[in-house]
Amino acid sequence: MAMGSLDPRRAPGPMADINVVPLVDVMLVLLVIFIITTPLLTNAVKIDLPKASSAPNITKAAHIELGIRENGDLYWNGEKVTMDQFASRFAAAAKEQPQPELHIRADRHAEYEPVAKVMSLAARAGLSRIGFVTEPERD
Repeated sequence: MAMGSLDPRRAPGPMADINVVPLVDVMLVLLVIFIITTPLLTNAVKIDLPKASSAPNITKAAHIELGIRENGDLYWNGEKVTMDQFASRFAAAAKEQPQPELHIRADRHAEYEPVAKVMSLAARAGLSRIGFVTEPERD
């Protein structure tokens, strides 16, 4: 802290210290404001809810395993089918409740066209839960 001198010949220089008293005052005022207003923000309506015990109803949705081989062979749950049979099968599956999931297992080297056609037919029939099944990489 700079101290002044009693020598009249020496001119007082500019003060190089930072005055932190106003900063501390403002911070204390803000602290008091936050302490007062914080409990007001967390008010909640007290409601006495009824008590009930029940087990969750877990239903596992059925799924359709659709296989597509590299040579273009198509399989519906292990049964070999043709592309023409998919429209009627997808329409019947879309009417089921709960709607089954479509799991597509496409060969790594299968062409994209049959996969895209199957997905298009499924979406057109109303199946909305379509997913690809993959195998994790092995190190």
